Amino acid sequence: MREASPTTEDLKSAIQELGETFPRFDHDDLFVLWFLRAYVTESLERAAEAIVGGPRDKGVDAILIDDAARAVFLVQGKYRKALEGKVEARSDIVAFAELAARLYGEDDEEFRSYLADTDAAVAERLRTARRKVQNDKYRTWLYFVTTGKVGSAVRNDVQQQVRRHGERSRMEVIDGKRAMLLFRDYLDGVAPPIPTLDLEMESGPEVQVNGVAQRYDRAARVESWVFSMRGDAVAKLYETAGLRLFARNIRGFMGTNTPVNHEMSATLKKEPERFFYYNNGITILCDHAEKKSSQGRDILQVGNPQIINGQQTTRTLAMSPQQAAKASVLVKVIQVPRDPEGDAGAFERLVSRIVQGTNWQNAIKASDLVSNDRTQIELERAFRKIGYLYLRKRQSKDEALKDSGRGQFRIITKDELAQAVAGCELDPFIVRSGKEKLFTEDLYPSVFPNSDPNYYLVRYYLMREVSKVASGVPERAYAKWLVLHFMWSRLSTVIRGNQKSRAFRVSCEKKSPPLLEPLKRALEEVAVEAMKYYRANRSEGGFPLDISQFFKNRKGHHTAFSAHWESVGANRKQVFEKSLGKIQEAIASFED
Repeated sequence: MREASPTTEDLKSAIQELGETFPRFDHDDLFVLWFLRAYVTESLERAAEAIVGGPRDKGVDAILIDDAARAVFLVQGKYRKALEGKVEARSDIVAFAELAARLYGEDDEEFRSYLADTDAAVAERLRTARRKVQNDKYRTWLYFVTTGKVGSAVRNDVQQQVRRHGERSRMEVIDGKRAMLLFRDYLDGVAPPIPTLDLEMESGPEVQVNGVAQRYDRAARVESWVFSMRGDAVAKLYETAGLRLFARNIRGFMGTNTPVNHEMSATLKKEPERFFYYNNGITILCDHAEKKSSQGRDILQVGNPQIINGQQTTRTLAMSPQQAAKASVLVKVIQVPRDPEGDAGAFERLVSRIVQGTNWQNAIKASDLVSNDRTQIELERAFRKIGYLYLRKRQSKDEALKDSGRGQFRIITKDELAQAVAGCELDPFIVRSGKEKLFTEDLYPSVFPNSDPNYYLVRYYLMREVSKVASGVPERAYAKWLVLHFMWSRLSTVIRGNQKSRAFRVSCEKKSPPLLEPLKRALEEVAVEAMKYYRANRSEGGFPLDISQFFKNRKGHHTAFSAHWESVGANRKQVFEKSLGKIQEAIASFED
């Protein structure tokens, strides 16, 4: 259910959206800000703090000093309106590459002279960067990123030029086509990527390992490796890369209480030496891989790695490092090249099929398969901005809170949103058929038509109020989707528009009596009438249908109930309409 390949217009829209949050930046700075977030740091705030572009900036648009990674990142960005519409000047790229020599150079006087006409803020950051590089041995990464075009000869020359300053110095030149690949990954939630990880192949006195199985598919240009790793080496991958390692996985960590994870923990505790035989292992997807040997250790170095199957295994091992050291794990690595000239959709389809084919130990649901859909990723980001932790992947809520970092969040799940939208918009028969049906290809586009949080939250909070009215009354519970659909048909006109829908949502969050009390009264009237509707229509072939079967096995109840409502007594209608009016007044008088 992936969308079409992103265009330069999509990138422009993403940059404009950043501009709403950071209005002080121009388009060039916003492009650099987007690149930092997409490729260097998970923190948008840190990326914004790194922006330094302006007059007398020595060609440096951003300087980010990462003490945790012990690295200095310097960026020069060129945001061109047309993709590859301009060939970047060799002199500009070479001049930027010379910054490495400035930072590593030992002549202090020469460096002071170089900064003589530099903007004061930029000069101070460059001085700090130089101290980190020289005194604290920080690595240096230079990024020249453009939506224009860069010749391969220039790219190779500047990369070699920067490497002369040692193993700690690197430069990447990212042109328009590569930038669009990064943008696709950014939209797909795989940002920033993990540059490289070292997968150390198992070796030791008690285990004999004779080489590695390696396979190359010339037609597909896909290369694969199969080997074993020690459990603690697998655990270290998670400790090094964190949650980004599982961005393409269709599920989150399910916690320690699931049957599979419980059995893994028990095996590690009681018989770790047999973990290899009981476990399916992990599958890692990467852009490139290279086998290396150093000091008697065999390593497969992988670029932009993603564990697409085996998150439960990896996280369980990381929770028990001492036992993990006694265990072994089967590892399969699949290198799928990213070709800027090729069919981006083909890459996504292949990755999707690999993910589905390797995740079978825990049953895959239809809802799992859309977890990495672009709409879901956009929703996760949009919800976070307004204080919600949106669980687009199936995972433990406790684990999600642990992984969310600082801040207090309201938790909401993808399943809850699906049921809320479907309950309001579709035949109640469909919702009662099971929530997984809502994620199938024919219904998913209707259930998740956009990435506006308010669109979903007004329906979600109405669903919650309907559930409260049905709580403790089993008969009402069977009719709740009918009640929800009817109430939405009347309420939707009252809360139409961004301002009104936001007022309804915030009032529900604050449990505002002026809105919730009349809403409850209105729902009570509809719920009572739904029971009358059942009693009047329950006979089928001369026999009364059980209430659960009545609402589950018949289509079109929402249409029939709307007709039934026309015959409702005047008093009930009056109470309902009066309550609806009070809801409208509460929304009109809303003050944040």
